[in-house]
Amino acid sequence: MQFINFSKCVSPAVLITVGLLLLGVLTTWGQGYPRDTSYTVNSAYTKYKKKFPQIEIAKTLSSVRMEEGVVYRSIGARDLALDIFYPKDTAAKHPLVVMVHGGGWVSGTRDHLHPLASRLAGAGFVAATVSYRLSPEAVYPAAVHDIKFAIRWLKMQSNTYAIDSSQVAILGCSAGGQLAALVGLTAMDSLYESVNDCPASDKVQAMIDMDGVLAFHHPESAEGRVAGLWLGGSYEEVPAIWEEASALNHASAEDPPCLFINSSTPRFHAGQDDLIAQLSAFDIYTEVHQIADTPHTFWLFDPWLDPTTDWIVDFLYQMFEK
Repeated sequence: MQFINFSKCVSPAVLITVGLLLLGVLTTWGQGYPRDTSYTVNSAYTKYKKKFPQIEIAKTLSSVRMEEGVVYRSIGARDLALDIFYPKDTAAKHPLVVMVHGGGWVSGTRDHLHPLASRLAGAGFVAATVSYRLSPEAVYPAAVHDIKFAIRWLKMQSNTYAIDSSQVAILGCSAGGQLAALVGLTAMDSLYESVNDCPASDKVQAMIDMDGVLAFHHPESAEGRVAGLWLGGSYEEVPAIWEEASALNHASAEDPPCLFINSSTPRFHAGQDDLIAQLSAFDIYTEVHQIADTPHTFWLFDPWLDPTTDWIVDFLYQMFEK
């Protein structure tokens, strides 16, 4: 079994934080790589149930087709997989939504987004929930490379999964929203080009960010030690990395239309107003919805998943002229 030496890629301060986190976190090595299993749908439910007694864990719909555990990338002995939901009608090709789970860049799993993915498939989209390397295994920009690779790979599988590769959206929640925004706004950027024999582009035609920060170092942001774990140090230690990983610093006239869906927790919207102003200056369409009196991870629960799905579907129908 091979262990990762974090001392070569992160600062001493971050190593101390890692040690403190591991006191209360179950980290498993059964698959040959470190996994933080602290964040689950059940743990979020337990956390929020007292304040929001009406919530229920959203269920995955069984009325669509699903293929689990499809390997899209292998890095040595490490396989990265995704789960694909798609309409039962595969006679025609459908727009693709690539979905990135949250968990503070340190935890979380792709099945957290199964309920939303199944609803998107029911609305006529192919939806793929993607696993990517988290900070216990690899720091930034590994996750960005993984997600961009997944987009390219899925485009190359367009015939297998009835995907219209000219109509692709990326969607993410929390840390996944940050990643979705960064990936969506850096298409074909040499900064994130890794060794890759896939000829397809990583460009997307729409981006959806649900409560993902757009600027790590910002007056509205409260990102701290967890972001530092992923970014390889605190802002004081690696300021250039914190700025580079912020989608706000990558706005351009080539960016896709963007949908933002917000909880009632302001810090997760850091940089959003600034980015919208930049995109508007380029005449790029943006849309914002805020759900009053909601927990951060509203997309995991009823009664909020259905209205969230409706906003996403309406936005994508408009973008893809369905």
